[in-house]
Amino acid sequence: MRAVDLIQKKRDGQALNKDEIEWLIKGYVNGSIPDYQMSAFAMAVYFKGMTAEETSHLTMAMVVSGKTVDLTSISGVKVDKHSTGGVGDKVTLILVPLIASFGVPVAKMSGRGLGHTGGTLDKLEAIKGYQIERSQEEFVQQVQDLGLAVIGQSDQLVKADKLLYALRDVTATVDAIPLIASSIMSKKIAAGADCILLDVTVGDGAFMKTLKEAEELSQTMVSLGKEVGRHTVAVITDMSQPLGQAIGNRLEVLEALQIMQGKGRHDITDFICRLAQLLLKLAGQKRSLAEIKKHLTDGQALQKFEKMVVYQGGDLKDLYRPSKAKFVTKIFADEDGYIKELPALAFGLFAMRLGAGRAVKTDFLDYETGIVFYKKVGDPIQKGDLLAEIYANEKLSENLLTEFKKNVKIDKEEMKVTEILKIIT
Repeated sequence: MRAVDLIQKKRDGQALNKDEIEWLIKGYVNGSIPDYQMSAFAMAVYFKGMTAEETSHLTMAMVVSGKTVDLTSISGVKVDKHSTGGVGDKVTLILVPLIASFGVPVAKMSGRGLGHTGGTLDKLEAIKGYQIERSQEEFVQQVQDLGLAVIGQSDQLVKADKLLYALRDVTATVDAIPLIASSIMSKKIAAGADCILLDVTVGDGAFMKTLKEAEELSQTMVSLGKEVGRHTVAVITDMSQPLGQAIGNRLEVLEALQIMQGKGRHDITDFICRLAQLLLKLAGQKRSLAEIKKHLTDGQALQKFEKMVVYQGGDLKDLYRPSKAKFVTKIFADEDGYIKELPALAFGLFAMRLGAGRAVKTDFLDYETGIVFYKKVGDPIQKGDLLAEIYANEKLSENLLTEFKKNVKIDKEEMKVTEILKIIT
């Protein structure tokens, strides 16, 4: 076989067979196929797509390109959750201990943020001492001991994805659905869980901008999971505004703690409870929303979270400390009405400029900076009400504050907000 022939075949809209895809991925991982040829292949896939069969072959070829995690020594049905990314998404910090509080083991490997999207590992590393690097043996042992673990992905897991994603990031081929689906599902399958909940975000702050695209991606990933015997459900969720109140690593940890103390906004609290209900159902437990909310707000989930933090080296005193940002700027409303828009992308990029996110993977993160919103879309507001606080380590210019306010849209009519748009099973 020759890579150029496979590139041409895909360029012309023909389907590759299993052997061809496996040969291509194996060659790319071992270095016999160079970046420029794999770039050409990725662009061909971007324009011509892949059949369901091709995407399945690609996913499994990526799974076997590295080591896989064996969770069979952990008793019970093991579950995992993945989000396609967004702004202010601290769901993992809350959902993992909540599920574990029902005796369902959660073995979770998470990622870092890039651009306007936040990463779970970055939020956890905002806690002094928290160690995200664990060997497979330590990972499994922790889940056996505590019922939960959230760690970074091993470099040995799905080697092809690490190489291919870096290439896609610089060749404008990130948002090709077969490549997104195979990237996500190869990692989830290799991570070894029995059940997978996929949170597919859609809207201004997400990679998927339309419901149609989100549905196509969701259906592709659910089918991939089922093909290998993993119970998989996708939830399409709104990312037109930031999720919850906080954007920024330390600030999102503090919001997660508030939610697990029963002090969070009702909308994100209810949203997380609905996700938990779906994941528990996948694991064979039928629980009412009232029962789940009790676990979330009465300290049972929080106790699990604290135990995980301590087990992974985190400092409990540091966990609860407020942000050390030097400047906290209050933003007040200029008019009466209802919040109509808080564009997630604009505020994600704004937080990134404060230091809360990375433009490239090597950028330094400022864990203390970010934004806390006191009003969200649909909320009534009066002139002079506190709208938000901006946490920064440099004084903000008037131009920046004007830019912030311009992105807040207020209308005379009340808006209705729905977090979960569709469930794909």
